[in-house]
Amino acid sequence: MSENASISTGIAERYAQAVFDLSRDGGDLKKLEADVTALDEAVRASSDLRDVLSSPVLTRDDQARAMGAVAEKLGLGDTLANTLRLMAAKRRLFVVPAMIAQLKDMLADERGEVTAQVRAAKALTNAQTDALAAALKQSTGKDVRLDVTVDEGLIGGLVVRLGSQMIDTSIRAKLNALQNTMKEVR
Repeated sequence: MSENASISTGIAERYAQAVFDLSRDGGDLKKLEADVTALDEAVRASSDLRDVLSSPVLTRDDQARAMGAVAEKLGLGDTLANTLRLMAAKRRLFVVPAMIAQLKDMLADERGEVTAQVRAAKALTNAQTDALAAALKQSTGKDVRLDVTVDEGLIGGLVVRLGSQMIDTSIRAKLNALQNTMKEVR
């Protein structure tokens, strides 16, 4: 990991921990979960919002006003809304996506859940999703929530990442391994 990425991760972790602790102490974890989900969906859906988060051209005041408007439109609670304004004032909005990911992990951990990132070559059926979640629950002992994305470049199979563990059963990985084996034979 590069030094800048490490610094950004550290910043995101500190903001996420502060927001989480304030919300837990205030008994507002359900509201925080709804707020994090709404903010995550807004960031994913709006390229304009992503531009506001990463723009070096916008002033601190412009970013703070924009984040205040976003917080109001999304109906975010005071804790997260005020944190976003503070982050704008400190020029730290660029870590909002990482902070969202940290908060999702903290909230899931609080519920006794883990999230598995799953990349599949095609959309999974409900039966496949349920079977995968059940198999992962059996191996981890925790409830597993799946975050599934489709990656047609895998050709077939899937890639599952659960914490630091990764399981790659994709055809692309098998073809790459075969190609490497053939290179060694020469």
